Amino acid sequence: MNIRYRVDLSDIERTQLTALLHGGKHAARKIKRAQILLAADAGVSDDVIASSLSVGGSTVYRTKRRFVQGNLELALSEEARPGATRKLSGKEAALLIATACSNPPEGRKRWTLDLLAGEMVRLTEHEGVSRETVRRRLAEDDLKPWRRDMWCIPQVDGTYVARMEDVLDLYAEEIDPKRPVVCFDESPTQLIGEVREPIPAEPGQPERYDCEYRRNGTANLFVFLDAHRSWRHVKVTDQRTAQDFAVCMRDLADIHYADADQIRVVMDNLSTHTAGALYETFPAQEAHRILQRLEFHYTPKHASWLNMVEIEIGVLRGQCLDRRIGDLAALNAEVAAWQRQRNASGARIKWKFTTQKARQKLARAYPDTAKESKSL
Repeated sequence: MNIRYRVDLSDIERTQLTALLHGGKHAARKIKRAQILLAADAGVSDDVIASSLSVGGSTVYRTKRRFVQGNLELALSEEARPGATRKLSGKEAALLIATACSNPPEGRKRWTLDLLAGEMVRLTEHEGVSRETVRRRLAEDDLKPWRRDMWCIPQVDGTYVARMEDVLDLYAEEIDPKRPVVCFDESPTQLIGEVREPIPAEPGQPERYDCEYRRNGTANLFVFLDAHRSWRHVKVTDQRTAQDFAVCMRDLADIHYADADQIRVVMDNLSTHTAGALYETFPAQEAHRILQRLEFHYTPKHASWLNMVEIEIGVLRGQCLDRRIGDLAALNAEVAAWQRQRNASGARIKWKFTTQKARQKLARAYPDTAKESKSL
């Protein structure tokens, strides 16, 4: 074999193989083939190569043959391996996909691999279909019928588009201290206390805490976020009533932005987020005074992703609240500390989705006015 297939590497091929062995991540088999070629080029016998690299003589023979008859790339790659014919034909695979996307049998919540295998036996002439065959065919189409995702499916109409573009236009404006844009939302959180004191971390041992915990009720977080500068404020309350919302709006106007002429507030369509909440909480004259300095901008229904503060709430949960905090006082202290550090760091949300991008990416979702204009 060594006489018939003689390996003579060029300087470029030798450099490529050396670089492959000394850099990057590669499959073990590919590295073995590179070592075989370099050893054969150096005049090492097949037996010695096989013994030193712990491979079979046939592996050395095939690698050298594929190099001599082909090229370096062919010698390093996997050789096509003959295998059994596919159990399901193209039409049968399409039938499997259609079945997996249909309603499951009566009395069953969802399709399983075993159910689908049995259904294929019933629908085709196969005497048996394994669950592994079904799994592989479904994997080719990235289909997992046993999974279900809950999702809010919005109705995209003129109102949806108008509210979306209104919010996006606010984000695109230059900063104006007299007319700031403030995103507002609330988020509930649980008060979870420890039953047993956690054991602090030490070298070689992470912190350990007991699986048992004590639930001490819930609290609510009202979160404000300036869309154009590094400022956010979190107010912790026992609940989130219309009166709590009204007090937050008064704080926004009289404390946080006392010098602003008008504050544009971006928020969702929660039933408490109304001008009427202020009239239900304060005397008419006071409610009117506050509302004169506020301008409400609502995100579309089922489109809270358009509110920047949703991102900030995610940061708050990841950096501060992803642990057990047992009482309201501790929650207030921890949130206040996070707020100070976050504001001092200069961090802000860098929003890049604009009205122009919305019209490009969501063009199909926009109402089709061409049909209506023709009918007129």
